[in-house]
Amino acid sequence: MHFSPEIEERLARLQEKYEAMGQDMVSYLDGLLHADFLTYWDYIHLDTLLSLQNPKTPFPDEEIFIIYHQITELYFKLVLHECKQITAAQPLNADFFSARLKRINRYFEALTQSFEIMVEGMEKDQFLKFRMSLLPASGFQSGQYRMIEIYATNFINLVARDKREELKLAAIEEQFEYIYWKFGATELSTGKKTLTLKQFEKKYAKTFIDLGKESIHHNFNALYHQLKNNNQATTPLEDELRQLDINVNVNWPLSHYKSAVRYLNREPEEIKATGGTNWQKYLPPRFQKRIFYPELWTEQEIDEWGKGWVEKIIGS
Repeated sequence: MHFSPEIEERLARLQEKYEAMGQDMVSYLDGLLHADFLTYWDYIHLDTLLSLQNPKTPFPDEEIFIIYHQITELYFKLVLHECKQITAAQPLNADFFSARLKRINRYFEALTQSFEIMVEGMEKDQFLKFRMSLLPASGFQSGQYRMIEIYATNFINLVARDKREELKLAAIEEQFEYIYWKFGATELSTGKKTLTLKQFEKKYAKTFIDLGKESIHHNFNALYHQLKNNNQATTPLEDELRQLDINVNVNWPLSHYKSAVRYLNREPEEIKATGGTNWQKYLPPRFQKRIFYPELWTEQEIDEWGKGWVEKIIGS
């Protein structure tokens, strides 16, 4: 049998590769000979993926609810994949940083644009019934989302607004006790921690604190300032950071707010979220003033943070 020069060249390179590792190339070729061709469904584990939806009730729209949240978590995994590349890059430069941030912004924009699936895609009566079978589970318990926040900014920027000045020099452990989202998971009547929050802290508190410590000098805010202090051109990077701030701290929570208004707003008293979270105060950015990169915004922009979006949604 005659081999083309291209095949002979590749066989020679393979021989060099396996010899360098002390391996027998013929054995690997035998394995290739006996292996079956890869299929799409095997490669992405399609059968397993499609088996992961297990509704707790007979209401058909619960499957929409499950699938959309699973899609959301997969997007969060993509975001964290980029976060890890940014923080691990040695050396990091502004172009690489900007390119990876652009990917992250695309992921969040895809999520925000698709949220109509949740806002308009379920019958309200079905949702209000099947949601009671989900207690005390809540989307509030997305550990991946909290990790994204920790990667994105200095930990103090995640502390409740009225505690930031007091705790700006405190250890991560102390700051964590006043992280903003804890105040969105307190019982509305007593002010005590909900079971949702207790479950969440039990599973993730150490992970969040450890990541906060690891990210003191490697979160996006810190890395941005390091590049700027090294006189790298950071204007495109600043644009992407500002967009990330809007995507994560305005558009994404307000998509949830719009959904909550549709499904949970009932006169004379709003319906509690599944975890008992105080969504009326937890979701609107104008209350939290949670901003990853405050130095990139004017005082007026900070003062009006999220205001226009809320007015548009409430008025529609």
